[in-house]
Amino acid sequence: MLPPALSDDQPVPFDDRGLAYGDGLFETVLLRNGAPVLWRYHTARLAQGCHRLGMPLLSQEALDATWQGDSTAEFEVLKIILTRGSGGRGYAMPDQVVPRLLSRRTPFQPSVERWQQGVTVRLCDLQLARQPRLAGIKHLNRLENVLARQEWRDAAIAEGLLADSEGLVVEATSMNVFWQQAGEVFTPLLDQCGVAGTLRAALLEQGAVAQSSLSLDQLADVERLWVANSVQGVWPVTKLLSANGSLLRRWSLRQPDPFQRLAHQLLGVV
Repeated sequence: MLPPALSDDQPVPFDDRGLAYGDGLFETVLLRNGAPVLWRYHTARLAQGCHRLGMPLLSQEALDATWQGDSTAEFEVLKIILTRGSGGRGYAMPDQVVPRLLSRRTPFQPSVERWQQGVTVRLCDLQLARQPRLAGIKHLNRLENVLARQEWRDAAIAEGLLADSEGLVVEATSMNVFWQQAGEVFTPLLDQCGVAGTLRAALLEQGAVAQSSLSLDQLADVERLWVANSVQGVWPVTKLLSANGSLLRRWSLRQPDPFQRLAHQLLGVV
């Protein structure tokens, strides 16, 4: 049985397992005119995460309550946090798991300039560890991403690209990666680590992209490169830098961009 969701001003108890151990999941959802975008994919990923972590599944009513209500904003971001709740001794599970649900809505404005002008990305030094049992889900322990994001402060760099311990490109710090080769669009196979984004899931379901592997050595040779997620949309990459800041590759910005157009249609952007 889920307790009522906590509001913004209610503190999380000291013994909450999400706070203590990262024992939980989260979703970041784009709201457009008060309605969630790609909601089916977000709830499906949350359900998969609950299954992987052995947590009770949320009811659809409890999830829907996080976004339902009056809103006058065209764009908002809804963040949902679900922890295993409190209790247990150390890492041991509590005798009775009572999950804790938190949610917050904040105003948001997408970066149209980055859609239109493209972005600069850099390679990160940090390597993602492989852990298939956690691959794909959006669990609360995101310390690898936090450390990777500390690697640069230059506002001209929009994202950092992360590879795993085998040298395969996995994701950006907060976005998925897509590339074009021989006219086809691909995205990394996230069976060892990384977060399987909801926009990525929708594009895979549409048959617009295929899953493949891409090594760091092959990255500079791709025909086109994008980073994308369900909140920010698709950013074409125009410049790729090494971890020390040297230029590895430039790509010309091409318009129209069929891949970006399809992805933005899935997000309700016309």
